[in-house]
Amino acid sequence: MRPNAQRSGLPHRDRRTTGRARQDGVLDPYQARQKLKEPAACRQCGAVYHRGRWQWTNEPVSAKEDMCPACRRIEDGLPAGILTLHGDFARQHASEILSLARHEEAAEKAEHPLNRIANIERTDAGVVIATTDIHLPRRIGEAIERAYRGTLEMHFDDTAYFMRADWRPPS
Repeated sequence: MRPNAQRSGLPHRDRRTTGRARQDGVLDPYQARQKLKEPAACRQCGAVYHRGRWQWTNEPVSAKEDMCPACRRIEDGLPAGILTLHGDFARQHASEILSLARHEEAAEKAEHPLNRIANIERTDAGVVIATTDIHLPRRIGEAIERAYRGTLEMHFDDTAYFMRADWRPPS
């Protein structure tokens, strides 16, 4: 055993996932704690749980009906991520910006069926995009920042599975 190796047998308090440290206790409450019995298919979106993950594939005849975590989040109205586009610019160019957002969603959703836009709302402050995961707001926000400049601020909640991003147009 290496001299600095953990000897207690207790799990590590922190772990590194996708380039950033995250505490083990902060997990998506909509993800199943145990693997589902395969094959399973979402009765709303048609995603299939196969080989330990949700994916887009032909639904097997023997698949049992279930609901994927993304569809449950949408039904419950509890997003995992929110991107707020602030200001008059966002309201005036909403159709172009939302087209870009849908394009980013399609690219992400092709590989990861649980990463979707759950809701889009136009408000007095601008446009609010709610998503079913914590990665899509960042991806959409960065695409908008590349296309229109401005500033993008992101905040990952340390105590819950939630991400908030705010984009403001250049001043």
